[in-house]
Amino acid sequence: MDHLMLAFADSSIAPLTLALLIGVAFLAGFIDAIAGGGGLLTIPALLTAGLPPHLVLGTNKLCATFGSATASFTFYRRGLFVPRLWRRALLGPALGALSGALLAHWLPSAWLNQMLPVVVFACGLYLLFGHIPASSSEATGPIGRFRQWPQSLALGFYDGVAGPGTGSFWTVSTLLLYPLDLLRASGVARSMNFVSNAMALAVFIAAGQVFWVLGLSMGLALMLGAYLGARSAIRGGARFIRPVFLLVVLALTARLVWQHWIGEALLSGNIQIDQL
Repeated sequence: MDHLMLAFADSSIAPLTLALLIGVAFLAGFIDAIAGGGGLLTIPALLTAGLPPHLVLGTNKLCATFGSATASFTFYRRGLFVPRLWRRALLGPALGALSGALLAHWLPSAWLNQMLPVVVFACGLYLLFGHIPASSSEATGPIGRFRQWPQSLALGFYDGVAGPGTGSFWTVSTLLLYPLDLLRASGVARSMNFVSNAMALAVFIAAGQVFWVLGLSMGLALMLGAYLGARSAIRGGARFIRPVFLLVVLALTARLVWQHWIGEALLSGNIQIDQL
């Protein structure tokens, strides 16, 4: 009940703060549609605005669902994502995200948190030095459907448990597993992100952990940014996506290193000093 009352206490956000959050959401949508990682902007902004963490996560999922839906539909309209080829992968993130969210509090996540910067940075190195197929207007080769289950379940589960870098992992793993170029892999990543975002959002809505007026306002701005970002990615192709993707990966790596390595080390040091 308290969550529901807080979720509708929209007058607590000052107009200037709301305007700044909407601007951040637009930029996050533009970046997220190209390379993922929009949460790098929206989550810290929402925390800075003074929202409780549970409302931050739920409101961010509402925004992210708006953006990923817009970007996914834009790629679909341009023929860069074919749903019938990805039926298993479309179901996998939903099941994985649901199970991950339900089991998150039972899992020892400390080792995973410290490994995240390494994994995300490895994705960036692969895109920088690996062989990426050139963009092509021709139809892609056959899509291995049996590979979709382990890929989509694992990434959906990860998104439910943790979340940072899910879009980047989708892009790189899709490039590794299927005969797709970077542009089409980005289309797959945006579509699968939409599925897992929508499932997680349903859980937050059921728990009453969404700040609706703020989330809808930011979501509309994020939709506009995602639409323009997806169009820019499609128009610019791999030459445009690659540098943006690398910048997002570096920013995500830096954030995770600070959060899970340096931040935890500093906190541990303070605790030890306090105990002396």
